[in-house]
Formats: sequence, structure tokens, C-alpha cells
Amino acid sequence: MQTAQILGGYTLGGADMLRRAMGKKDADEMAKHRQIFRDGAAKNDIGDAKADEVFDLMEKFAGYGFNKSHAAAYSLLAYHTAWLKVHYTAEFFCANMTVEMDNTDKLKVLFIDAQKMGLSFESPDVNRGQYRFEPITDKSIRYGLGAVKGTGQQAIAAIVAARESGGAFTSLFDFCVRVDRSKLNKRTVEALIKAGAFDNLQLNRAALLASVDRAFEFALATQANANQGGLFDMSDSHAASTQEPPLVEAMPWGVKTRLTHEKAAIGFYLSGHLFDEVELEVRKFVKRKIEDLIDSRDQQLLAAIVTDLRVINGQRGKLALFKLDDKTAAIEATADENLLNANRHLLKDDELVIVQGTLQPDRFSGGYRVKVTQIWDLEAARCRFGKYLKVAVNGTPPDIARMVRDFPPKREQSEQGELVRGLMVRLKLQREGVAAELQLGEAARFYPSDAALASWMAQADRRLAQVIYE
Repeated sequence: MQTAQILGGYTLGGADMLRRAMGKKDADEMAKHRQIFRDGAAKNDIGDAKADEVFDLMEKFAGYGFNKSHAAAYSLLAYHTAWLKVHYTAEFFCANMTVEMDNTDKLKVLFIDAQKMGLSFESPDVNRGQYRFEPITDKSIRYGLGAVKGTGQQAIAAIVAARESGGAFTSLFDFCVRVDRSKLNKRTVEALIKAGAFDNLQLNRAALLASVDRAFEFALATQANANQGGLFDMSDSHAASTQEPPLVEAMPWGVKTRLTHEKAAIGFYLSGHLFDEVELEVRKFVKRKIEDLIDSRDQQLLAAIVTDLRVINGQRGKLALFKLDDKTAAIEATADENLLNANRHLLKDDELVIVQGTLQPDRFSGGYRVKVTQIWDLEAARCRFGKYLKVAVNGTPPDIARMVRDFPPKREQSEQGELVRGLMVRLKLQREGVAAELQLGEAARFYPSDAALASWMAQADRRLAQVIYE
């Protein structure tokens, strides 16, 4: 306003009208004011070109500018915040994560940032956790039970009250008996199990989840018995009826199932990452991590987990938008309709994919995104990038005929004719003082599925069977 008044000859009222026009970005009104500014500037011996330059600067500042008092206040606040983050790192993240515990996206950003600053997280725990995030040491944080989806402050308060009055919980059944049932429902208990909050009582989350109904029934029966004492009952007369039943038998979850349930309960992977299970093998042929991507027009080969998949109708047909996450970082990616239709079984959330594509500027984020041109699952990638399967043999040779019969190579038609997808086999023979490698012929080629590799390992000496990539 002062610039308009001194250079453009505006009155204070006229300068305020200019401020409003710039704030509303009214093109017609701005054009009128530009001429008014020129005319006023001319009276101060300022030419039209210089007047337009100053007016453009004023217009640019009006897009998003602070006056001095605002800038100073924000700067001071930023300094205080940065100081707390550096000198009280655990407390800083605990406070911020507690504030954002209902916003999974912001919570994940804070979680990743905390890990980059060297902090570790203790999983949710019904025997130690509180509603809020808590600093344990300068470098470790106890995860807040309130951040588990489907819980709520009243339920967590009831859990903490039962624990403080009766000591640590000893089992799922003890937990369900002692926590106020009016504040706790099955959905809450299931969410806590999926989040790993009962791991210190029982590591088999599948058995715990399958036993929730049984635990609630046991709690009801126990509480009913406690209210039905007779005149001549001895103090231990209900011992048999209050004996805890066993957990429902269930196979423990694999890494993928465990982490998928954990993500559903927390919003992201806390105790690990889906990429952990395959990283050792994948890094043998996909060398570049997402965090190490460089701006290049060359084709990039990446391996990652698909997240946040959505399909939109674009001008040129359907377009798949998703993120590729390899634990080091995540990047936006796109796949056109043809690629989407051919790989619908792969383009799903929480699926591992190996992709080839080019980096393109992302106008929305200011970073980059990957335009995917090819997609493989791990089994197909073994065929594409693997050289052969090396199997250690020392004694009984493997049943090669059965392996080929059970896991034959896949034959597909392409423009070049029939394409055979499979891996050759090389036997590493070991005898006392003698070692040799025997390359088997095309008749021994097989498709390298996870089941096939497990079968080869079962027959190999010391389970030494692995795909060789270079």
C-alpha cells in the first residue's frame, strides 16, 4: 500500500482498493489499476516500463506474501520448533504424533522422519502402553495405544485402569475378564491384536485373533460365576469353571499377512516392511533404490511394493495411479490402460512388482514420477533376469524329472513366436577333494515359482539352491 501511495500517487483509500483487487485476483480491476498506477508514476517521472515492473512485483507479492510482523513471528516460531526437535527429539515427536494420531497420513510422515533422526519405536503393548505416545529414552518411543484404529480414548483408559489396579495382564483371557466390558468391544481387541499389542503375551497373532470370541465368552462366564456364590460355597469351589481354555489353534501368519493386518490397524507397517521378505534376492538384479533415483531419460528398473492404487478415466482411456515403495522412499507411478489390463493381477495394493519405466517431472508435487512401461512379478522377473538355478548336490541327486513335471516352464505366444519362460539348472557336485558344476539341458528347464524353489531347496545339500543373476 505504501508503494502504491508513494510511487503511484494513490490515496490511502485508493491503495486499500488496490490491495483488495490484488487479493481477489480480479483481472479486469487489476487492468484498471495498472493504468492508474502508470498515470500516478508518470507524475513522479517514472516511465511506463518501470511502472509496470514495479506493479508486477506488487502483484507477485500479493500472491503469497507476509508483512514484516508476520514474517518475524513465523521465523521465531520456526526457530523454537527446530530447537525442540534437535534437543528434545523424542519428546518433540511424541507430542506431534499424539496430536496427529487420528490422521494416518501425517502420522506416517512423522514416523518416517523420526526414524531418519535415529529414533526407534516400541510396538503397542497392552501391558505398558498409554493412550499417548511416550518417550522411553532419548532415542526410543513407546507407540500410543490411542493411535491404533478402532480403539478410542475410553477403551484405552479402561485398559490402563485395569492394569494399574490388578497388575500386568497374563493372557488374552485375563485381559477380557479384567477390562470393563462397557468400554471394550471385540473390534477394539481385534485391532490391538493386529497391531501387535498382545505380542508380549503370545506371538501367534492368528491364534489370538481366532480366540477373541472364546475369550469374551470366558469373560462372561467368569463374571457370572463370580456373582452366583452360594451359602456353603468354599473359596475355591469355582476353580474348575474359571480355568482358562486354550487358544484356538491356528497357523501363525506369514510376514505378508502379519504386516497387512498391522497396516490395517495402524495405517502403515510398524514392525517391518513387506519389502523385507524379498529384498535380499531382489537387490541382486535391481541395484538402484528409489531414494537413489537420478534425473535421467534412460529406462529405470525398480522393485517396490504397490500402495495407494487408484484408477481414473483420463483423456486417453483409463490410467492407473499408484505409489512404489521400497522402504527407502516412495515415488508416484502411472501405467496406461493396456498395461493395467494386462497386469491387473499384479497392480494391487501391498503387491511386490518389478517395473521398468522412465522418470518424468511431476507438476503437482514438484518432484518426479515413473511412467511404467513393463511390469513383472518376482517369479517372472527370475525368468527375465536370472541366469540359472544353482543346486548343491552331495549324495542323493535331486528328482529332476519330478521337478520338471510339477513346475514346467511356461510357454507363451509372442510376435516372435513361442516364448519359453523358465530357468536352466546347474548342479554343483561336491565330493571329498573334488568339486564340479554340471549344466543340465533344456529338458530340465522349470518355472521358478516360490513353491518350486522351496522344493529344490528341500532336495539340495544343506538347502543350498539359489537363483544366480550375474
